[in-house]
Amino acid sequence: MEITRRLAERVRALRREKGWSQEELAHRAGLHRTFISQVERAAKNTTVGSTEKIATALGVRMGDLLD
Repeated sequence: MEITRRLAERVRALRREKGWSQEELAHRAGLHRTFISQVERAAKNTTVGSTEKIATALGVRMGDLLD
């Protein structure tokens, strides 16, 4: 589950750097706010497609979410 936690921390950090709420990120990614909340708490595994949507919304590559 290390990768899930790393993804959660990175998404949260990038979102906060942009000054966005979870709702704003969800809107930009075309996902539900509760899904973003679950991702940021490492309570939900994401699909490649959802991870790509989050990365695109944040303006980063998918790999950047795991660094």
